[in-house]
Amino acid sequence: MKRRIAAFLLGVLVLTGFVATLQAAEKTRTRRVAVFDFADKSGHHYRWWTGQPVGEGMADMLVTALVKTGAYQVIERQEIQRIMEEQKLGASGLVTEQTAAQIGKLLGVDLAIFGSVTEFGYSEDQIGGSLKQKGLGLGMKTMSATVGIDIRFVNTTTGEILTAESINKKESKKGVSVSTDKFDFDNKDKFDESIVGKATRAAIDDIVLLIGKSVKSIPWSASIVKGDGPIYINVGSQAGIEVGEEFAVYRMGEELIDPETGISLGKTESRIGAIRVTNNQVSNGRASQCEAVSGSGFQRGDLVREK
Repeated sequence: MKRRIAAFLLGVLVLTGFVATLQAAEKTRTRRVAVFDFADKSGHHYRWWTGQPVGEGMADMLVTALVKTGAYQVIERQEIQRIMEEQKLGASGLVTEQTAAQIGKLLGVDLAIFGSVTEFGYSEDQIGGSLKQKGLGLGMKTMSATVGIDIRFVNTTTGEILTAESINKKESKKGVSVSTDKFDFDNKDKFDESIVGKATRAAIDDIVLLIGKSVKSIPWSASIVKGDGPIYINVGSQAGIEVGEEFAVYRMGEELIDPETGISLGKTESRIGAIRVTNNQVSNGRASQCEAVSGSGFQRGDLVREK
């Protein structure tokens, strides 16, 4: 009987340990990303129903899609613009992998996302006869909409381009239709119901999937916002941080530059201590207050990682 009880208790302990390990493995952290406005290289210069350029409108759609997943903290456009103006990086109006990585580091994000709209518009094929009247076409037609985006994701820690893809989506419909050559929608609902709206949504969905694959290759990290007195880090309950969790703190050192390519290979780093979360609800869960477990002299910008 005693052996059976001992075996049972051992089994409970093993199962409890397995569940705890499984729960730890399943714990997910929201990732911090910055979405820059896409450049419009389609040649049409259409405007969104809000008056925004197409590239800016698509970037907004991507931000909304990422927020809805619950897996990302997305930096607001105003904050990106503020940093660009402070660093005088937006004068040319073009974002490169270098400027995206630089701004991303200053914003404390894992991934910087930028790109350009290469195609955006309609094409029309006449199937049968048509009646022309007052600039309108009436007849059997195939109306198609094509949306093309060149997209890039940059690891802000290393400056490495993780993903560079060209996405093209096409939607079409057939039937008797009246059409003009204008791109004109009164509101979001009309845009979503249109074939160009559906092609745009399909392209955005593909980008979200690519982002999910890319961030898996980047180790989770956060940053110390304030190190003297109470310690604050730039993640909180919104990022899945829990009270009592402990993190290792690292300080970045010399940047390593490849002498042949001139590309940054990252920075040297050294572990300087550990911290424990005491309040994960700072700034409505966007930051946490911590206490030192070991080490001292923590500074703004020091890197925080899971132990």
